[in-house]
Amino acid sequence: MDYLLTEEQKMIKDLCRKIAREKIQPVAAEYDEKEEFPWPIVKILADSDVFGIYIPEQYGGMGGGVFDLAIATEELSWGCGGISLCFAATALGTFPIILFGTDEQKKKYLSRIAKGTIAAFCITEAEAGSDAGSIKTTAKKDGNFYVLNGTKQWITNGGEADIYTVIALTDKSKGARGASAFIVEKGTKGLDFGKKEKKLGIRGSATREVIFTDCRIPKENLLSKEGMGFIAAMRTFDCSRPGVAAQAVGIAQRALDEAVAYAHQRKQFGQLISGFQGIQFMLADMSIQVEAARALIYRAAKIIDSGAKDVAKISAIAKTFASDVAMKVTTDAVQVFGGYGYMREYPVEKLMRDAKITQIYEGTNQIQRSIIAANLIKELKKK
Repeated sequence: MDYLLTEEQKMIKDLCRKIAREKIQPVAAEYDEKEEFPWPIVKILADSDVFGIYIPEQYGGMGGGVFDLAIATEELSWGCGGISLCFAATALGTFPIILFGTDEQKKKYLSRIAKGTIAAFCITEAEAGSDAGSIKTTAKKDGNFYVLNGTKQWITNGGEADIYTVIALTDKSKGARGASAFIVEKGTKGLDFGKKEKKLGIRGSATREVIFTDCRIPKENLLSKEGMGFIAAMRTFDCSRPGVAAQAVGIAQRALDEAVAYAHQRKQFGQLISGFQGIQFMLADMSIQVEAARALIYRAAKIIDSGAKDVAKISAIAKTFASDVAMKVTTDAVQVFGGYGYMREYPVEKLMRDAKITQIYEGTNQIQRSIIAANLIKELKKK
């Protein structure tokens, strides 16, 4: 469908589609099997200037916004939801700097990320998943430094990234209002990494603990000011959730494409299964759901890029709907393939495994529904 993309956006879409089909798709199963980080793909994306798509021009990027990021993420995720995360999770780690960094911080870090330096975002802990306000990692001021102590869990790009944006408590007595945001570089003394997690899906992406033990960072690495960490995290998620939704749609579109192609070659009872009304209706519903999710993501992204203030609801709606669609569509794709769909030599079982995480990370879909409901009530009270 024609979504009235600009010429530049069409170029981004075509470039990322080409990379997905020629470079990512052929190696997706291998990276899934070996559970390795896709450094060769990182280089390809860096050489193609893909990492700079959403970074302002004055800091070495292309000046695009959340919409452009969503376009790129969807196409790359068509190739592999796990491999594409080297790019998408870097954006998650970058948004706090874009939103709250000083000009000096932006010049120092965004220019590197635009050239392909990997970033990560650290907020989740063992007892602070959906309840992000319950983090325990601390950052104590010590002269011209902050000293970080604590452990972050399930960090995408953990151990591979060179730049980490970290949410830690500078005042434990204030709870979430005492959280602050920091930039920590790999190689800083006291920054270490735990085990690499073995996951159901997105196996081409690294997920690790990030451990801080008396990790001293310059006070200049504080983003905004003390007490702004939780706000920084929530605003970051408002911008990044359409990216998760785009990842989900990319995975779902691939599943639909595979299902349609298979249905048009598989014969049962003497005819192609694409001729059975039951299969036709399944494919039609899958297509409806994918297109509806894509349209919703684009709308959410455009609203965010417009500078609108209250975007939490539309961002949550896009993430929830698209990820639910991805799970439904990939499951239906496995069904279309029948017994073959359950076998690892066919691509759809991997797509189903990769889709599941989109309903969980960056806020479970149950949390998203709570956000949506809270905003509906708030809007009612304003009337």
